[in-house]
Amino acid sequence: MKPDVLKKQAWKSQGPPSDKTRKLTFIQAVNEAIRQAMREDPTVIVMGEDIAGAPGREEQGFIDAWGGPTRLTKGLIQEFGPERIRDTPISEAGFVGAGVGAAATGLRPLVDLMYAGFFGVCADQITNNAAKMHYMFGGKVNVPLTIMTNIGAGANSAAQHSETIYSVFAHYPGLKCVVPSDPYTAKGLFISAIRDNDPVIIFNHKLLMGMRAGPEVPEEPYEVPIGKANVVQEGADVTLTGVGYTTQICIEAAAELSQQGYSAEVVDLLTVSPMDEETVLESVKKTRRIVIVDEDYPRCSFASDVSALVAEQAFDYLDAPPCRVTPPHTLVPYSLALEPLFIPTVERVVAAATEVLQ
Repeated sequence: MKPDVLKKQAWKSQGPPSDKTRKLTFIQAVNEAIRQAMREDPTVIVMGEDIAGAPGREEQGFIDAWGGPTRLTKGLIQEFGPERIRDTPISEAGFVGAGVGAAATGLRPLVDLMYAGFFGVCADQITNNAAKMHYMFGGKVNVPLTIMTNIGAGANSAAQHSETIYSVFAHYPGLKCVVPSDPYTAKGLFISAIRDNDPVIIFNHKLLMGMRAGPEVPEEPYEVPIGKANVVQEGADVTLTGVGYTTQICIEAAAELSQQGYSAEVVDLLTVSPMDEETVLESVKKTRRIVIVDEDYPRCSFASDVSALVAEQAFDYLDAPPCRVTPPHTLVPYSLALEPLFIPTVERVVAAATEVLQ
């Protein structure tokens, strides 16, 4: 990824810019968001495996702030203590279920489900309890639960730790699913999610963790709205839609297309449920072509959902069929030679865009 290309991204904020901004990595932005949310609201707690070191270590006279595999919670236990930063046993069913119960009884838990592929261990707690309690109790119970989880291939983590399966969660009513694409949107979406009274799942792509590109990050807390896409770059010839890391792929592909004389509009979807249908349709009606870039498995995927939306509601505006750029319908390979062939690339996006532009 070319840093000079990524710097062109600009979030169109809903409010005035901050006087105090700086470049942070994705990890730093998330860590700051969690700290500020916990300082703001004493009911916010964090729980998960290895988020502070290991359960019970504080009883041995020391506290190790490991911060989990991506260091998002590093150092939080020193400020907030083991009552609010809770290391858990290796039982996703147990601690996700505890998070649902805590949310239903007055707390605002942030639960770290290390990798989205671990979803199967705690599916009942998420899809049958968190997603349905507010509805089944006639609105008398809120579940202000936030679950953060890692997604994405490219880090040589094999099939169980590399899936990008936000479409599974988006399938269930009652769950909000957001996917940050840079440090700015990461901080804003985390704060929005923790403040939200509904269950929100945040999908963090592993390849974005050290990223500093994109808009500068304000020091004060701010929200990026859930359910609202962002037009990162305006264009006239083709719409490129991305989610999380694939938004960065789209930005670089747009730069390549501009060298060929094409004007590409880049839409960062940010939320897969509820999806911002209006922004997608407005863009397609302008450009008359769309390339949807998604790292999820292609069957019953978010890319398929966007493609169906455009085909059903903007058919008369299209000059070419919607085009999807996705991985093959196979598991993420561990092989260093095969894994790069799995992930959507700039070259594939440019080729797809060039095809629909003919």
